[in-house]
Amino acid sequence: MTPVIEVAALTRRFGPIKALDEVSFQVQAGSIFGFLGPNGAGKTTTINILCTLLRPTSGQARVGGYDCLREPHQVRKSIGIVFQDTTLDKDLTAYENLAFHAYLYGLKRSEVRPRVWDALRFMGLYERRNDLVKHFSGGMKRRLEVARGLIHRPRVLFLDEPTLGLDPQSRTNLWEAIVELPRRHDVTVFMTTHYMEEAEVCQQIAIIDHGRIIAQGSPEELKKLVGGDVIYLRTTEPTRAKERLWQRMGLRAHDKDGELYVTVQRGEACIPELIRVLADTVLSVRLQRPTLNDVFLKLTGKEIRQETVSGMGTMREEVRAYRRRH
Repeated sequence: MTPVIEVAALTRRFGPIKALDEVSFQVQAGSIFGFLGPNGAGKTTTINILCTLLRPTSGQARVGGYDCLREPHQVRKSIGIVFQDTTLDKDLTAYENLAFHAYLYGLKRSEVRPRVWDALRFMGLYERRNDLVKHFSGGMKRRLEVARGLIHRPRVLFLDEPTLGLDPQSRTNLWEAIVELPRRHDVTVFMTTHYMEEAEVCQQIAIIDHGRIIAQGSPEELKKLVGGDVIYLRTTEPTRAKERLWQRMGLRAHDKDGELYVTVQRGEACIPELIRVLADTVLSVRLQRPTLNDVFLKLTGKEIRQETVSGMGTMREEVRAYRRRH
């Protein structure tokens, strides 16, 4: 696969503060990439550089084959952005919102209608194309924004907390569309989210903290950093069970909420032997695999759900400031 985003030794200083410190990563074309980190970790700074809203102090960043510093106009043509807060015109219809976006990107008049209809159909909004956006639910507005981001056929679509504030059904509907984006629209998805179960769909994830990338890899590769699977069990003889597990299997068992637990590398293979060793004293056994939230907690010391995790939380303000300057 070919990298569509290339970041090398990216550094950004704000006076004495180093917001980014030699950040490097790549995003493969046609993939879903997750960018995670606690508040103030450097996500906003990184993404603002990738979207040409901020100049780096040093290092390189390329999006769609274009240098973010030397070729900003080509980069902007190559990307789409879905903000965390809605930027739709509520007094226009769904069709009018998308058509206006198409004209802003210089699409030919003959291309506008088919592109808009195609995007609306893909996001399940074609039947509501002539309805005013102010009558849409939160989930429908978010799907419309994703549709709008696809109109000019970008190579990269940035999604900032795409399902934040949506009800479970709306989240499910939106994610069914997002996971199809690379295949159906030949677009790379670069997203932030604080729902760890959503990050599971990413092919690659980068975790940033204090301006540095502290881990990157596939969800399964990152989970291995936690140290293995955890087996929880209840037994009629906990003290004796601890002794047997140590003597016969070399496993140190610990107490937690009335259960014993041990950490192993291959839980499903270990359970039969564990039951054989403890014989009929076992009341229950359950296997818990590491989650991405466990990874995040181990690496940063914080649970991501406790943070306001937004890769582009201030991007709207950055856009407005940029327009004022130019």
